[in-house]
Amino acid sequence: MRPTRATLVVAAGALAPALLLSTPSFAGATQPPAAAAVSETGSPYDEMDVDDLRVAIARTLADPDSGKRVTREANELLDNGTPEEMRAWLETGYRLAQAEDDRVAIARTLADPDSGKRVTREANELLDNGTPEEMRAWLETGYRLAQAEDDRVAIARILADPGISDALRAAASAALDDNTPEALRHFLEVGRYEVDG
Repeated sequence: MRPTRATLVVAAGALAPALLLSTPSFAGATQPPAAAAVSETGSPYDEMDVDDLRVAIARTLADPDSGKRVTREANELLDNGTPEEMRAWLETGYRLAQAEDDRVAIARTLADPDSGKRVTREANELLDNGTPEEMRAWLETGYRLAQAEDDRVAIARILADPGISDALRAAASAALDDNTPEALRHFLEVGRYEVDG
């Protein structure tokens, strides 16, 4: 009976320490020179058997950043993939699938009416000329920083309104004084409505 995907994902997490600790570098044994040469010049997936390849693919499913294409392709490989197809996908296909999913995520930020000038500018630049690595880095850290700058501008506009209440002015100033991306975003999404609500 073939294990379910959920079982594979759990197994991937559970087996990782055991697989890591059983490798020659941790067990105190040395690799044969031929195997060392292959691992230095080849792919890390070349020496994996089908079960290890399945675990590596299952890990991509467990990653919360996995989008629709990554999920679809990983599931297809777990259902019907040969070891050669799994290796090829882990070496190159995963990167391409993740890049497409990242491109979709960036396009969604442009569709968000709350996206400010910096987010819009950086997202457009990435969609026009960004490499897969640049898109991934922006989604992981750059977006948060760009959004924080746009949030500062939005809060400054609120403070520029001469008709705002003292309570709203104090809350906006406190968010700017805190100056963390989380505090700025919280004020714009929740805090300003709590004060004037």
